[in-house]
Amino acid sequence: MLHSIFMLIVDAIASVLAGVLLLRFWMQVVQVRPPASVGQFVFQLSDWLVKPLRRILPGVGGYDWASLVGAFLVVLLSIIAALGFASGFDFQPIILLSLVRFFQWIFYGFMATLIIEAIFSWVNPYAPLAPFVRALNEPLLRPLRKVLPLIGNVDLSPLAALILLQIAVRLVSTLILSIG
Repeated sequence: MLHSIFMLIVDAIASVLAGVLLLRFWMQVVQVRPPASVGQFVFQLSDWLVKPLRRILPGVGGYDWASLVGAFLVVLLSIIAALGFASGFDFQPIILLSLVRFFQWIFYGFMATLIIEAIFSWVNPYAPLAPFVRALNEPLLRPLRKVLPLIGNVDLSPLAALILLQIAVRLVSTLILSIG
């Protein structure tokens, strides 16, 4: 019982922290400036890890690799906390499960932004965060919008993106686990 409560707390903290680090990386990839409140939250929550990692991993190609590696380290530590003692610290399953969880969180993050954009479009398309979320999703939806036409002024590209992301989660998880 105590172990499951501990894992719930570890997983919740790790999910938020890794999500923020992945968001920080993606904001730089798509070159979108976050609203002040979002930016302040993201940078204050992640600077303690990103700044030291930047000394080891400087930005190459205009990307914030320290944020991406930081997110993976958070995932790795959460998996070690979950399985380390149970597996006798056998690093092969720990690394494989960390990779699976890392890619799952990436895909789930994309799914979350797509759902948030859909909610904004239904509830309040002029909300202050709506343009920011739209900019985060644009690289995912642009190729799909070229293929899927509007049907009765309804954009089905977010639905197609959600389905493709779910397929990607399953494919990548199966591929990584088949390696081990």
